[in-house]
Amino acid sequence: MIVGLEGKVERKEPTFLHINVNGIIYEVFTSINCSSSITTETIKINTTHIIKEESSSLYGFTDTNEQKLFNTVIKINGVGPKVALAICSTFTPTTFSQIVTDKNVDMLKRVPGIGPKGASRILVELSGFVVDGEASNDPLIGNKNEAAMALESLGFKKDVITKALNGCNGTTTGDLVKEALKKLQK
Repeated sequence: MIVGLEGKVERKEPTFLHINVNGIIYEVFTSINCSSSITTETIKINTTHIIKEESSSLYGFTDTNEQKLFNTVIKINGVGPKVALAICSTFTPTTFSQIVTDKNVDMLKRVPGIGPKGASRILVELSGFVVDGEASNDPLIGNKNEAAMALESLGFKKDVITKALNGCNGTTTGDLVKEALKKLQK
């Protein structure tokens, strides 16, 4: 598994790079945001390596939050690497996190390859997506995310968990889990 590359940029296009690493040139697909942020000839880039039966592809990121967004989105049924890169090209991770929090289907439909049904599915699947460093501003958001993960580990579905947690008044993770479990048992 290739998790990063350090080398010289041989070719730079809006959606991919050719990186020379000690004489071996790798093709790395990137978002437009990532590609435009590269200004030096020598770079160090984080990669997600996707191996399929018919291909092996590298997707590169200079921002770890963008990589987290990409890795999270491609896990959703019906969202492949091309659509995930389109999301990364259209929105910054912080903007995308806000879109998910606001459940803004219209904004998500702006991404090429995502229709109304796909946008709705993505928003349901990703409820609670937070960019690193964002949750520290509001401890309640962090506690809700922890409670959601705990309930998910118990086998509840994300959309049901989100509905249950929205009406909870607890301030600690434990209180939120207890309240949500009471609602889910009804």
